Amino acid sequence: MTVLIFALVALAVFALLFLVHRWLWIRLVRDTTTAGSRVRRTLTVTAWVLPLLAVAALVSERAGAPFWLQQAVAWPGFLWLAVLLYLTLAMLVAEPVRAVWLRRSGARRAPAAVPAPAPAPAEVLAEVPVEVPGPGADPAPPAATAPAEAPEEPGVPEAPEAPEAPGVSRRVFVARSLAAAAVVATAGTVGYGTHGVLRGPRVKRVTVPLAKLPRAAHGFRVAVVSDIHLGPILGRAHTERIVATINRTQPDLIAVVGDLVDGSVENLGPAAEPLARLRARHGAFFVTGNHEYFSGAEEWVDHVRELGLHPLENDRRELPYFDLAGVNDIAGESEGQGPDFARALGDRDRSRTAVLLAHQPVVIDQAMAHGVDLQLSGHTHGGQLWPGNYLADLANPTLAGLERHGDTQLYVSRGAGAWGPPVRVGAPSDITVVELASYQA
Repeated sequence: MTVLIFALVALAVFALLFLVHRWLWIRLVRDTTTAGSRVRRTLTVTAWVLPLLAVAALVSERAGAPFWLQQAVAWPGFLWLAVLLYLTLAMLVAEPVRAVWLRRSGARRAPAAVPAPAPAPAEVLAEVPVEVPGPGADPAPPAATAPAEAPEEPGVPEAPEAPEAPGVSRRVFVARSLAAAAVVATAGTVGYGTHGVLRGPRVKRVTVPLAKLPRAAHGFRVAVVSDIHLGPILGRAHTERIVATINRTQPDLIAVVGDLVDGSVENLGPAAEPLARLRARHGAFFVTGNHEYFSGAEEWVDHVRELGLHPLENDRRELPYFDLAGVNDIAGESEGQGPDFARALGDRDRSRTAVLLAHQPVVIDQAMAHGVDLQLSGHTHGGQLWPGNYLADLANPTLAGLERHGDTQLYVSRGAGAWGPPVRVGAPSDITVVELASYQA
């Protein structure tokens, strides 16, 4: 039954994508180019190739394709998904503009009605004499008479010739103008969003007061980084930027809260190596995200341990001032490695402050039930691509930032990377320095 539902949903999605691509082809290619022209043929081929590259980018890693092939299809394929989103939105906005523009320009260019010429008055008709032949004479053939010309009437202009298909040229002009505007707007949006990701995350600073935190821990700084998403696009250089940014903040503790990678240790191990240079007084800690379970979670847990990070697999560390716990992501449930709050938090001293690392914000209810004071999460990307933030907000208790849920505070990072398209619009990437504050200070 589950397979059938998945197949029906997939079929519906592919049908929708086909209809969207066909509509964009009509508006951007057919309406703006000449039938049979080289430009139309080139654009039509491109309109077929880009969606195929997008599908290849989505499935190549799980299909076990060579890493060089994953890299080859990732850039054009994933970027096309972002372009498709904003090109569709731009053309939807253009539709009412097109209708109004054509209606108004048609009204302005409609030719004025030309009055029909009045019939010639009877008084000016010339009488034509008829010659009657005499007796015995051969009848003469009737003379060819030219039709009488209608007299010109002053003030009545001649009707102009109808212009050759004025509506066609006008429609092409409107189509090309709107298509150009949509392409420019899309290119600017996607280009700006790509630059933001490749530039690297910016540092945010948030102060979180905790009632049970001792005075000695006032000002304790936790650098929170999530959703780095190393893969065929974001590689070693991306990791180096993140490590350098974190180390500049001089944190007391570093928390890597899931979705570090999109691929295997074999392909992405070298890209993750700069994590070994992370520096914090109390160390760097790691919990799994859902994407680790798509990429070999056990291998990645072992690898980050080799790089000097401390994995918290449903485990807890008693630090000098508070308890730091971490749970596996809920995606691990399918492999028998899901979150276990009882194991991580069940037997602790509740008089001490508890800080929990959990990739997805949706586990906040279980965190509240186990007396967690602060949960640090990621996963949402802040929506990543507007207007995706509205959907992500519906699916998560907190989209981004700090919110209180009962006695538990939840901080959600937008993440330091991007999944799929290396583009962020309306949800800039971040590394957050969470400064713990004591009520006793």
